[in-house]
Amino acid sequence: MPDTTQEPDPDLLRRAQGGDEAAFGIIMQTHYERTFRLVCAILHNEADARDVCQEVWLTVWKQLPTFRAESRFSTWLHPIATRRALDHLRKRRRWFDRFLPFGTGDDNAVEVAEPATTDDARSQAESGETVTRVRAALASLPPKHRAVLALRELEGLSYEEIAQATGIPAGTVMSRLHHARRLLAEKLKDSVARE
Repeated sequence: MPDTTQEPDPDLLRRAQGGDEAAFGIIMQTHYERTFRLVCAILHNEADARDVCQEVWLTVWKQLPTFRAESRFSTWLHPIATRRALDHLRKRRRWFDRFLPFGTGDDNAVEVAEPATTDDARSQAESGETVTRVRAALASLPPKHRAVLALRELEGLSYEEIAQATGIPAGTVMSRLHHARRLLAEKLKDSVARE
């Protein structure tokens, strides 16, 4: 599996910027999985995330000649992926509002790796319930909160990098992240109290 934290070789990057599809393919292969996880964390729908990732990589291909290597490649890539994912949510919301005016639930939860199994069946059952609870709570967060939470907790980006990726001020990032964590904690607490 490629190392997703490694920046592309400058020569490989120059070749890709010059239109070398093989060089671009290597860069894409190296960064695809991490980009997919980010988009999937925002959308909470694996099929949609795959579609959006195709759009992301088409955009990257078209815009790659503008990348000046003044920042890390991944720092340049994250805003593209985040904007495409949020655009997809906006389009989907408009479609739902137009054609399905009644309440809709999103039955397509993201597939998250299950925790490591143990020999204890009770422990496995409790772990599975916890994963299900966390998935449901994450899926119920507003998209703007899911986005900053995914960028911070899954991708490990700084507040400044999240601000750049989402196009909002760093102070707003901190505020949204605070609210996202609070909402997530409340939703998890409520789901445990209902049991």
